[in-house]
Order: sequence, then structure tokens, then C-alpha cells
Amino acid sequence: MDKILEGLISSDHSVPVKRAIVKKVVEAAENDVTEEQCRALFTLTTRLILLGDDAFQKQIGLQVLEAYARYHRPEFELFFSKDFVLSLLQQGYGELEHRDAAIIDYIHCCLRLLISCPSVLETFSVIQVEVLRMVCERPEPALCARLSTLLSDFMQCIPREKSAVLFCQQLVRTISCFQCFASEERELREYVGQVTKVSTLLQNIWKAEPATLLPSLQEVFAIISSTDPSFDPSIALASLVQHIPVQMITVLIKSLTTDQNVRDASMTKALSRMIDWLSWPLAQHVDTWVIALLKGLAAVQKFTILIDVTLLKIELVFSRLWYPIVRQGALAVLSHMLLSFQHSPEAFHLVVPLVGPLVQSLSTDGLPTSQAFLLQFTELIHCMMYQYSGFPDLYDHILEAIKGLPIPSEEKIKLVLNQSAWTSQSNSFASGLLRPAGKSETGRTGLINLGNTCYMNSIIQTLFMATDFRRHVLSLHLNGSNTLMKKLQLLFAFLAHTQRAAYAPRNFLEASRPPWFNVGSQQDCSEYLRFLLERLHEEEKTLHVLESAKPTVASLVETIGRDPTSPTSSEDCKDSHLVEAENQCANDGRTLIERMFGGKLITGIRCMQCNCISEKEEPFTDLSLAFCPSASSQGSPKAERPSEEAKVLCQGSVNGGSEAPESSCLTTSVQYEPVTNEPPLSVPDLVNYFLAPEILDEDNAYFCEKCISLQRAERTMKVVSAPEYLILTLLRFSYDAKSHVRKKILDNVIIPPALRLPVHASPIPVQWSSASSSPLQVDSPESSENLAKKLKPSQGEEEEERKLRIDEAEKINRERETSVQSVPYMLSSVVVHSGISSESGHYYSYGRNINGADGTQHSPINQNSASDQAACSLCTSEQGDVLPSSGLETRDWLLFNDCRVTFTSLQSVQNITNRFPKDTAYVLMYRKQELPGLNGNEGQTANGMRPSAEPPLQKELLDAIIKDNKLYLQEQELSARTQALQASSSSCSFRPNGSDDNNPPGSCGPSGGGGGGGGGGFNTISRLVF
Repeated sequence: MDKILEGLISSDHSVPVKRAIVKKVVEAAENDVTEEQCRALFTLTTRLILLGDDAFQKQIGLQVLEAYARYHRPEFELFFSKDFVLSLLQQGYGELEHRDAAIIDYIHCCLRLLISCPSVLETFSVIQVEVLRMVCERPEPALCARLSTLLSDFMQCIPREKSAVLFCQQLVRTISCFQCFASEERELREYVGQVTKVSTLLQNIWKAEPATLLPSLQEVFAIISSTDPSFDPSIALASLVQHIPVQMITVLIKSLTTDQNVRDASMTKALSRMIDWLSWPLAQHVDTWVIALLKGLAAVQKFTILIDVTLLKIELVFSRLWYPIVRQGALAVLSHMLLSFQHSPEAFHLVVPLVGPLVQSLSTDGLPTSQAFLLQFTELIHCMMYQYSGFPDLYDHILEAIKGLPIPSEEKIKLVLNQSAWTSQSNSFASGLLRPAGKSETGRTGLINLGNTCYMNSIIQTLFMATDFRRHVLSLHLNGSNTLMKKLQLLFAFLAHTQRAAYAPRNFLEASRPPWFNVGSQQDCSEYLRFLLERLHEEEKTLHVLESAKPTVASLVETIGRDPTSPTSSEDCKDSHLVEAENQCANDGRTLIERMFGGKLITGIRCMQCNCISEKEEPFTDLSLAFCPSASSQGSPKAERPSEEAKVLCQGSVNGGSEAPESSCLTTSVQYEPVTNEPPLSVPDLVNYFLAPEILDEDNAYFCEKCISLQRAERTMKVVSAPEYLILTLLRFSYDAKSHVRKKILDNVIIPPALRLPVHASPIPVQWSSASSSPLQVDSPESSENLAKKLKPSQGEEEEERKLRIDEAEKINRERETSVQSVPYMLSSVVVHSGISSESGHYYSYGRNINGADGTQHSPINQNSASDQAACSLCTSEQGDVLPSSGLETRDWLLFNDCRVTFTSLQSVQNITNRFPKDTAYVLMYRKQELPGLNGNEGQTANGMRPSAEPPLQKELLDAIIKDNKLYLQEQELSARTQALQASSSSCSFRPNGSDDNNPPGSCGPSGGGGGGGGGGFNTISRLVF
């Protein structure tokens, strides 16, 4: 039969004739055939299959072999022995080498025919050894794919136990050597299919023997972390990622990033090559693993690696966005790389030129997924332009390309940026000692206590939370000057943009500390605030005067005032003067402090004997509110106070000329005022008490210039110009002249979220006294006769004239008094003093977390009727800010406690004294609200100067922040490495963050403000003053 078949193949018969004869030969397989004939047929068919000249011969050989092996299995077992298989795998067949894929296919076919035979077990054992040897020889993708198909069908051929681990490792290394030379799509698809078969084999082995998984992954990392310049592993390794269980990410990444044996250069290589895997078309979860490794490195603070890899690979990742098949994964990695790279705009600016063309392509390619992808991409770009504003020359073409697409809200952008930073505490891979000392979940920066500097820290955070003031300060063009305002601007820039959890304001402390403040001693925050605002005001006013009077001298003064180490060109100086002069003209010469915090009071004194009125207008930046001396005053804010002494009690601040002799009603034998059982006062009560008329008599009698004697008089105070930010100081500290101690009034004061301040129209400023009552001020000279009469009036005429003037003035002022505007204010910040005396304790502050592009605090405020003059003349409270059922209020307020910044609520602010009796509100800041329907120049905004958004950072500020952020990342990385080395031999007590409801915010424990690092922390030794 073999001779017939061989002759048929070599004959010249047509193919149909040959097929018909072959069919007869196949049918003859059912007949009895001798062992020698079977062997001859098996030998012939094997030669046809492996060495056939064409596909027809190979097909004939395969048909005949399968037929005779099925009906004559014992004979085929003898033919396809383990020795024959071994010779095929080691020596090949005829002209074929042992590495030829045809041999693997032949063995695969024969194993299918012998699967039920006992002798096949011996063949399996031979194949187990040989396939391990073959894999170690690094076969080509085609051969490896055939081998994988064989092993996937016959798992018994896969090496076992230790050999299985070695086989998987060698198979991984074989995949790393795959190279693709495809130039056509068909060839590329074939290559990807081959790689997929090999990776599927590994997946099956990992499932069958889980012990092989971890060594395989270790081999993958060893390959991709190699720094050998002559070896570049194939991105085909990406095909393995989709087969690694996702639940192993946390454990594997944590183990990998904390391994001290992995050098930085190796980790950099590994991360770079994993990013290259984003180009593999069919791999799933590559982006998940890349992002996990990025987070893991951030958790152990290996920022140098992150910086190097981001700058090296960011453009390559961006280029993957052009290919729909890998686009989504590439965007995920790109988003994480850009959003986490917050210390510098360098990475974002590398891809800025590439944004426009990609947006244009996505807008016009017509793919159904492109529009949804475009929305995600533009949201990322908006976040980055918000983070690094101030580059209009770079961003103009981007804005033009993405116009018309949705813009994310400022609140969402801030949330995304806060959660994405390398130092974010939301990083799930950070734990224990290696948790990065990053910002809290609030995204705000704390201030380090430099030694009893909590008074300064609380005031700085309060000013920083004054949104309009902060934005104006950051918008100033100071161009390298060395003024206090420049230092405040730099401090605000760091608070807004630093990566540090807490910033140390050493330079600002040295520049702003009042000369009489002792270094390292506790001081009064309200006194510091007054001094700071006065310094800033006088500094700006002086510069305005010098520039307007002598521009050349002003230029010289500014040059002298500049930091000598910072070179500034003459063009910069010119620009600075122009900007400042322009601002001066736009703001009518008023300083920034006047525009933001400045208001005006009119103090009027009326002699009760002659009814002469003397009025004086005075500016103010804060109102010092004394406590009512008796309970009777609480119920009637307008009650007349008995004497001047009662009013001036405690007016001023501690340690700075503010102590006033204490009245007998407040005298006590201890160093703090006992809390009474009377109904608590409210802030409007104290404001009304401040503005209420009072009688001056006895020791405080008024000297009337008209009467030329001490007379009983009435003094009134009116606010005639409302500040943009109303600062109220509660005078809680007093001095007892008898016991010679300073005391603190611990009475609780109700703090309304909103109040209305009565603002009067300014009356005619005329002094009605004999010294200033010139007839020419009222009557115009009609003739020389009238003039003579007025120059020498009789006593009766003079009395009549005086009464007419008084009547006329009172009529005009009564008309003006009817125009009392009730200006609404919303609570912005509260500074709290914790302690029982002025010489000890702690300051911390609450600030309202303002969201929105314009920074406006919107709350429903009831509009008073214009005819309700009784209500308008009093300060009243509003409750428009209370939202008990919203569930969002807990994020409306922030607690600034030196390094620590946490979310809190309005209820915590209002109930602080109830929960912690020694913690009392001291300085309050209210922000004026816009009045609907008003279009005058008075009030609503800072003279039309309310910025609509956070201003872009100027180059000088941005460079300083970038430099410090890089330094900070280096410090954190060095610290993390040191801690990792010492972790095994050291132990410490770590206490996690706690709620501010657990301990007083001013306490010395980890939840207080005395510690470092921003939140929670190590146990510290308590101290009285900190």
C-alpha cells in the first residue's frame, strides 16, 4: 500500500484522479494490514507531512496517517515512541531542524491520535523536559505560538513543580525577546495573535499552579528594570498584564516600591517600559498597573523617579491618544501624570503644543466615541490651565480650540487637583511611617508655629480666607520690591500653591512683628492685626505720595527697596510704576487696606445745656466691642450708659496699650471672668451697645466751647461708610487695677452667620460753637450793613441766630438720618482664643470655605423694608446660612490650627464655647454682601474691584514656588528613605487624625495645633503657651 501511495504521488495523474485513489487507500485502512505495512505507511506519511513539496502532499500524508493510526493504534504506538519524539525534538527530521514549527504541529497531531493510549504518558514526560529546553533557546514568536497551542491542549506536557516555575520564568523571558518586523496590517495581526497564544498559556499555568505567578512577575520586573543598554525588552510583555489578578495590585506594588534592593535607576527603567506598554493594542489593565506604580512611588516619596519618568514619557503617552484602540488607557495615565505633577508646569507645557491638533482631529473624525473622549480630555486641560494660569501666550490657541465645550466648575477642579497630588493623603498606598506628610483632604496649607506665633498664624489664615483681599494681593505687580506687601504676596502664593502640608512664614514674621513684641512670647492677635494693616496702609500710601510727587525719587526709592539679589530691568521698573499709578487713579488714591477693610465712623457730642453739636469723622479698620456692664443692657441695646468708664472698659487689646481700668462690676478674685447664667449676648448686641448713645457727666463731663464749661452731654456713634470686610474684636481681656492681673471674660457670645449693619448717610460736618460759628458759613453777605450787623451782633440777635442755625442743622440731619441703610454681612472667619488669661493659651481660626468663580458667599438674606427705620438703625442677625439638612455643611468651614487644617461646620464655630468653655471667639470677620437693586458707588464691591477669579501667578512668584516644591519633594524623598532604613529598629506611637469635636482645637494633643506635619501625628509634651 505504501508503494502504491508513493507511486501515485510521483505520477502525472490529475489532482482529481489522485484524490480518488487516495480515498481508496484511506478506506483500505479498515482492512487487516501487517505491522511492516503499517510502519511503512507511517514512515511515508510522516515524510509527506514534514517534507512534502506542496500543501497537497502534506494533506494526503495527514489524511492517510490519521486513518491508519485510528484503525491500527498498537502499531502506531510502536511507531510514535518516546525515542522517536525525542529525536524529533533534539535532532529534527531530515532537512528540518528541531526548531521548525512543522515538527511541533506533527507531534501535536500524533498526540491527539494517542491520547487514550497508556504509552502516551512516557511521551509526555519526554516533552516536559524538551519544551523547557526549547523555551530556554528563545524560539521565535511563530514557533513559540505553536508550542503554546500544543501545551494548552495537552497540559500534561507542561513541566511540574519547580520545573514549572522555571518554565514560566523562561517563557516570560522568551516573550521579552519577541520582535515585530511587520510592515503590513496582516503581518501585525498575525504577530499579535502569536503573542496572545503564548500569554494565554501562561495564564492557564498560573491558574493551574498559583505558586508560579509571583516568580513569573518577579521575572517580568527583572526584565523591564534591566539597565543593560544592549537589551531592550519587547512591549509584547504587556500581553501578560491582563492576566494578572487586579486584586493583587496593592500587595505587589507595595512590596515592589518598599524593596530596598531595587535601585532608583532600575525602578525608573521599569516604570518607563511599563508606560511603553500602553502601545500594545489588546492589553487590558495596563493603565491600572501604571497608575498603581505611580501612586506607590509617591507613597514612599520617591519623587525623583516620578519627575524623571514624567518628563521623559509624557509626550509619548500623549501621542497614544491619536489611536482609538489604546486611547482610553493612555488618557487615564496622562491625566494622572499631569494632575499629580503639581510642583511645576514643565510637564504640562511639554504637551501644550500638541493639544490643538488633537482636539481638531477628535472634533472631525466622526467616531462615535470621540465626542465623549473629547469632553474628558478638555476637562483635564482646563484643570491644568487653572493650576498653572498666567501663560496666555501658550494657552490662547488651546482656548480657541476648545471653545464651546463644557468648562468644569472651579470647585470640581480644586477637588480633582487636591486628590491627585503626589503628597495627597488620599493615596491608598501610603500607610504608617511612610505616609507622605502631604496636605489634608481640605487641600489647604497650614502654617508652622515658629514659637508662640499662633497669634500670627491665625491672622494670616483669616486674611487669606478673605477672598477679595487675597486675590487683590496676588494681582499686584510689585516686581521684586522688598516691601511688606511683597512678602505678604509671596506668603499668600505659597499658601495657595505649595505642595507642603504646612509652610513656615519666617521671613514674614521677621518683617511684620511689632517692635514691642518679645520674640518667643505669646502676643495678642488683634493687636498684631491692627499693626499689620496699618503698616501695609502706610507703606502703600507713602509709595503713592512719592510716585505722584517725584517720580524719579520714587523710582530711586523703589530701587533701594528692592531685594539686591533679584535683578530687575528698567523696563520692569517702568511697568511697575505705570501699573501702580494706574491703580492709584482707578481707586481714587485709596490704599488696598482702605478699600478692603476701611470704614468711617462719625462721633457726635451734643451739649445738653445749649444743644450745640460737635461731630468728627474718623476712619476705622475694626470695631472694638466691649461687653455690656450689666444684664439690663442686654435687653436694650439702646439703653443709655451711665458713664464713659463703662464704655471704654476693655477697649483695645492685650499687651499693646489696650488695657483699661476695670470697673467694679467685673472685678473678681480669680484670673478669669465667671460665666453667668444670664441669656448669652450675641454679636449684634455688642455692636448695638457700641453704637448706642451714652451720657457724659460727672467725671466724664464734656467741655462745651459754647458754654465754656463742663456740661452734661450725649455722645453718639454712627457708621457712615461700611467696609468691604467688617472686623469685629470682642474685648475679652481686661486689667484689674486692684489685683494687678489681666482677666479674660469667658461669656459665650452667639455668632450669627449673617448680620446687618446700620449705615447712616454722612451729616453736615459743622462745628456749632462760638469759635467756629462764623456768620459767613451760613449767610451770604447781602450788603455792607448786614455784614456790619453780623460782625457785631447784639446779645438777643446772637441768641436768635444760634437757635435758627440749630433748627436748620437738626432739620437737615433728621432728613439724612431717615436714610439709614441696613448693609448685609456674611460671616467669613473667626479667630478663637483658647485659655483663661492673655499671657497663655492658644489662637486658632475658622474660615469659611468659599467656592465659586467670584468668591461670593451667597446666602438668602432677608431684605428689610426701607420704611422700617427702627430696624434699620440697629444691628440685627440673620440665619440664612443654616442648612441643617443639606449634609454638605460640614465642608463649608475650615479649621486652621497652625499646621493642621481640617473640615468643620458652622455648628462647630457657633458652639465652640459651649463645648470648650475656655475657647472663646475673639476676632470676627464679616464680608459685605451685594445688595440687589443698588447701583451706587457705595459698597456692594470694593469699588468695582472685586476680582472674578483667582489671578494667575506672576513669573517671579511661580519660579519661587516651583523651586521650593522641588526642594520639598527632595526633602520628603530623603526623609522617606531614612525612615525606611530605620523602621525595622525603631518604634513609635502613632495617633491618627481625630475629629475636632473630640478635643478642644486649642489643646496641646495631636488633634490640636501644636504639632507639626499638618494633621494628627506623634504625641507631644503639653505646654502652657505654644
